[in-house]
Amino acid sequence: MSETDHDPASGEPADRLTEVFDLVGPLYRRAQRKVEQDAPIEGLSVGVRAVLNMLREHGSMTVPQMGRAQALSRQFVQRMINDAAARHLVESVPNPMHKRSSLIRLTEEGRAAITAVVDRERTVLRQAGGDLTDTEIATCIRVLSHLLRFLDDVDVD
Repeated sequence: MSETDHDPASGEPADRLTEVFDLVGPLYRRAQRKVEQDAPIEGLSVGVRAVLNMLREHGSMTVPQMGRAQALSRQFVQRMINDAAARHLVESVPNPMHKRSSLIRLTEEGRAAITAVVDRERTVLRQAGGDLTDTEIATCIRVLSHLLRFLDDVDVD
């Protein structure tokens, strides 16, 4: 093995974290495809689903806030909002804190669409959980959250 190779079995944290990143990419892409396969009922793309879910979880937000929260460019988020607005899933309302940056909120149709998608996803994830324990899932969330915070300074615009 050369000096530039790494041995995942070594237990070295950097090598183990490389394994995490090597798994996260394919997992994310497969999950995206699954959402898009299952979402035709509501006709939601992965991007629209992401902004609708963020609004469902956090309430009204500006486009820049959504971009920062999801590490997405404002331009991408704006396109997703435009798509969702064209389908009457979201609406812009005045922002008392900032005159030029409207708040985006879910409409009743938007809330119904994202609720249906999330309910279907939860049904699938119940099967995916298998024999994983709460402790294992909590550890996974802790590791991924740590890595996300470590990369907080990466500019997404």
